[in-house]
Amino acid sequence: MTDRIHNVLFICTGNSARSVLAEGLLNKLGASRFKAFSAGSHPKGAVHPLALATLRKLHVNDAGYRSKSWGEFATGDAPAMDFVITVCDQAAGEVCPVWPGQPITAHWGLPDPAAVEGTPEEKDRAFMDTAVTLKRRLEFMLSLPIDKLEKMALQREVRDIGTR
Repeated sequence: MTDRIHNVLFICTGNSARSVLAEGLLNKLGASRFKAFSAGSHPKGAVHPLALATLRKLHVNDAGYRSKSWGEFATGDAPAMDFVITVCDQAAGEVCPVWPGQPITAHWGLPDPAAVEGTPEEKDRAFMDTAVTLKRRLEFMLSLPIDKLEKMALQREVRDIGTR
């Protein structure tokens, strides 16, 4: 890989919470090196309001997000992906479209904060905990010497981040 902007697609089943949080965080943290996108295998049709509220709390722009199908990124006119990362267990076990260019793939599974039941504070905490975990993983990714690693080594490093 060369010194350029790398495209990253975060996939989750509903594309309403985890994948949107990852998209927003990477676009803020890695803006000079990465362009993040998100999609779902079965998009819910709307971004969860607490995902947007969490982005705002983290000083990330919350405008322009929408719940969309991963099919939008499997077409010939879609941006070529350098990385495709699943962030929920359901998406990791599904058959994904074939991604042109053989991107680096990884699974960074996290519990669904939208599934948390409880008080508003407990729900807010679930979204923030998810965002903090994603932020930490993205910071690990940003610290990798991406342009200096061989593809197999980069694949291993990005996959390993999902265990941290």
